[in-house]
Amino acid sequence: MFSIIQAAGWPIWPLIACSILALAIVIERFVSLKASKIAPARLLEEVLGVTRTSVPTPDVVAQLEKNSALGEVLASGLRAMNADPRCTEDDLRATMEGSGRIVAQRLEQYLSALATIASAAPLMGLFGTVVGMIEIFGSQAPGGTTGGNPAQLAHGISIALYNTAFGLIVAIPSLIFWRYFRGRVDGYLLTLELAAGHLARHLKALRK
Repeated sequence: MFSIIQAAGWPIWPLIACSILALAIVIERFVSLKASKIAPARLLEEVLGVTRTSVPTPDVVAQLEKNSALGEVLASGLRAMNADPRCTEDDLRATMEGSGRIVAQRLEQYLSALATIASAAPLMGLFGTVVGMIEIFGSQAPGGTTGGNPAQLAHGISIALYNTAFGLIVAIPSLIFWRYFRGRVDGYLLTLELAAGHLARHLKALRK
């Protein structure tokens, strides 16, 4: 592996840094976007059951907020009800939407960096290719004679090919994981939106 890095020359080091950063982001997102941390399966049912007769106390709401991202959104609606029992359904929805936007920003964290790596890695590989081509032209003997320096010529070709390949190796998985996490986040946001609407209708019915 080290011999490949040597053959690829100095332009490969930014690509290696990008690959390490992309791997760190992928691992972090896999840990942070677990369903148990975002939208536990039966949390909405439990909240609807607890609020069947009355709105929970602030202590219970605080515990719900710490449960997950979904709990944070639902807790914001319950807290609004505790603060103003006469608040309208629209007010409840607006409060939970505001909380949902904060959660959405947290779920989308680092995804733009991963997308940037996916876009920039091929360009960085192309830059390495250009450096390799410069090495190739530099290996030609001055004065128009043919032949040149074979070792320098081979080094230029290796720089060009290795950097092009490594740029694609970094970009393709980064793009795949960005698409995967983007779809996962969109699914979670839809779940949060539907759950917030369900709770708002439930609390409206509770007041009647």
